[in-house]
Amino acid sequence: MKQWTIGHLSERAGVATSAIRFYESRGLVQSVRTTGNQRRYPQSTLRRLAFIRSAQTVGLSLEEIGEALATLPENRTPTKADWARLSKRWRDRLDEQIERIERLRDRLDGCIGCGCLSLKTCALSNPHDIVAPRGPGAVFLEPSRPR
Repeated sequence: MKQWTIGHLSERAGVATSAIRFYESRGLVQSVRTTGNQRRYPQSTLRRLAFIRSAQTVGLSLEEIGEALATLPENRTPTKADWARLSKRWRDRLDEQIERIERLRDRLDGCIGCGCLSLKTCALSNPHDIVAPRGPGAVFLEPSRPR
């Protein structure tokens, strides 16, 4: 199995060496140490880093990413089927996020839903600050907030 230095992996993945060390400290990637105590990474780490970066780009937390990566095999390079199975678990989560982003886009030119009463439409959407008991922030844009 071909082993890469952290510098080579960083260059190929487009990820800073500090990020790779951080991901390793969180258990998202693994290295072996040489007799000189230098890190060496299997070539398959490149795929894991690409996956981590893609997952972060769509808003998944490192905890969610770690849980997903923990389901991948450690003794072989993940296959297309492994990745498909893993990504399928996030479909509902991503659909919810897409819905939230679309709601934000569609309401952005009106009231941001914070209950601030600073825009004219707030007097219509939130007269007398009736949503204040629902808490701070953009309460109209967060479907998980109790009504």
